[in-house]
Amino acid sequence: MSRDVELQCRCGKVHGWLRDASPSTVNHAICYCDDCQAFLHHLGRADLLDEHGGSDIVQVAPAMVSFDRGSDLITAVRLTPKALYRWYASCCKTPLGNTPTPRLPVLGIVTELFQQAPGARPSDEVFGPPAGRIYGQFAVGEPPPGSVKLNVPLIARMIRKLLGWKLRGKGWPHPFFDRASGNPKYPVTVLSTAEREALRPLCGPRPARA
Repeated sequence: MSRDVELQCRCGKVHGWLRDASPSTVNHAICYCDDCQAFLHHLGRADLLDEHGGSDIVQVAPAMVSFDRGSDLITAVRLTPKALYRWYASCCKTPLGNTPTPRLPVLGIVTELFQQAPGARPSDEVFGPPAGRIYGQFAVGEPPPGSVKLNVPLIARMIRKLLGWKLRGKGWPHPFFDRASGNPKYPVTVLSTAEREALRPLCGPRPARA
């Protein structure tokens, strides 16, 4: 059964909703990539990473998400000029969502944003347990089991979700992009090379590159 889930930043100034949430309408995974780690270190929110540097992410269709308070506090950063848009609340540095350009209808939400009773885990209760773990080669310490090898079922599930959202027009309305122009609704900054490289030592190891 699907349900609506309340979204709220840490200080409560930014508020919204995820509509029609259920294990069948989202994709739930743990991501250990160094970009997700770098983003949270940039915000000063490494407390949201697990002991291996993983981010608990729920991927949803953009049309499922809307914000009804605090939109003037929404901003974004990109680690490079072509990297994901990583949206956050400027008031308290709570991550709001990671998105590519609006041509690809997907939005990844760090589960900190979901309102919950103390000790509860709506990411499991509402969405089911994580369907997999990815990019374990970037993990801090020993990679969690199953996180390094290519997770074919998880990738196939994500492709099905993306195609379904695209065909059903679930990319719009988008909480972060204007439909007419395709441009971001809110301010976006891009980290300099020096800023980005300063974050890398805080993250897990990077594989050797050819």
